[in-house]
Amino acid sequence: MSHEAPAPEGRVLATLHEDGTRRWLYPRVSRGPWLRARRIVAYGLIAVFTLLPYVYIGGKPAVLLNIPAREFTLFGFTFLPTDTVLLALFLVSLVVGIFLATALLGRVWCGWMCPQTVYMEFVYRPIERFFTGPPKAGHRPGKKSGPLRKVLMYATFLAISCFLAHTFLAYFVGVENLARWVRQSPLEHPIPFLVMVATTAAMMFDFCFFREQTCLVACPYGRFQSVMLDRDSLIVSYDERRGEPRGKRGKKHRGDGELGDCIDCGLCVDTCPTGIDIRDGLQLECVACTQCIDACAHVMDRIGKPRGLIRLSSQARIAGEPGRLLRPRVILYPAVMAVLVTAFLVVLLNKKSADVVLLRGMGLPFMESTPGEITNHIRVKIKNRGTEEAAYRVEVADRPEAVLMTNENPIRVAPGEFRTESVFVVLPRSAFVNGTCYVTLWISDDNGFSKNLSFPLLGPRGGSS
Repeated sequence: MSHEAPAPEGRVLATLHEDGTRRWLYPRVSRGPWLRARRIVAYGLIAVFTLLPYVYIGGKPAVLLNIPAREFTLFGFTFLPTDTVLLALFLVSLVVGIFLATALLGRVWCGWMCPQTVYMEFVYRPIERFFTGPPKAGHRPGKKSGPLRKVLMYATFLAISCFLAHTFLAYFVGVENLARWVRQSPLEHPIPFLVMVATTAAMMFDFCFFREQTCLVACPYGRFQSVMLDRDSLIVSYDERRGEPRGKRGKKHRGDGELGDCIDCGLCVDTCPTGIDIRDGLQLECVACTQCIDACAHVMDRIGKPRGLIRLSSQARIAGEPGRLLRPRVILYPAVMAVLVTAFLVVLLNKKSADVVLLRGMGLPFMESTPGEITNHIRVKIKNRGTEEAAYRVEVADRPEAVLMTNENPIRVAPGEFRTESVFVVLPRSAFVNGTCYVTLWISDDNGFSKNLSFPLLGPRGGSS
């Protein structure tokens, strides 16, 4: 016996018809002050994204995420695997900052700064409108059509996606490597070439097919807003008290009194890039792009009504309640951020120009090369964080009887290089108590770096101090 699931009442997603087929969205452009502001922000962000890989700070790229080497350079500072605390503080501060921005300004990130929205609304869709014409009412495509136009449109999309893929790859390999690979045959660098091809294909799929569904289905941010927003957060809001009951002008409401200011023209729906009706209240699909505000403002001007039927406001103010700027989360988030940023700066400013790690040598824990003398093998790993070559001297700081032997001392390390050098410490058998003797190695260079590291040497048991 089969049981059929009940059909949903109405549309489940704005990008699906009631029968489950794809509903393609072609939002109309509503010009106005909010769109002009978003264009300035969007094209500024596109310029930053494109030019940032070419910017150098202190001889280092402004941003370089070298995953194979596990080195992440951000604004001139390189995070290494040993900088776990710094990286964690940075990432947590970033997340708390997003929480604070959302609590104050709603989904400002989604509609104004997210790369998905920026490139979709200000690169790909304008190109689409250029080839197909402006969209018509009801999210229907423009009048221009024909196979040649579509071929040219998708060829343009492919060129832009390829450019974006190369720019994206520059953040991980650097512009020098990227420029060299572009001039070479793909056979000389097959893995990076395949990464570029896959990235280009992913962008073509995203911006040409999946489109706004990335925001509605794939991105979890909209689902998080229920815990990041409150009734005093700034959101795109429809003033139901002023707009209802809606209807065409010149008609009386069938009940008592006049119609509201909303003439039910549907422009707020036609211009929405995610296909929702803002009059239904706060929805996870709303990315706060403010296109419905510009559309409604134009209609209000035409019918002689004041603007603001759809506006940036809070749920509390729309309901007639007094708004609150100061509230627990608005106080808690900055306090947490202040602690995190302070901790980050303290750790960062106390970071030395080199990282030094002592490891026990491979093989036997110790050797008695001559009677009464115990030799320990220590591996000294030095990472030069500076921009110039440095020479690091290794000395035993607290045991005058110790003899230190190495093939190279001082150890010369190039800028950015990670070098491992073997040193051997020889001590008399009598220095070991219960098989252990702690020594302090002092590592220094001529540029002011110095660090003392304690290390336990191993030896035979039974020695006397």
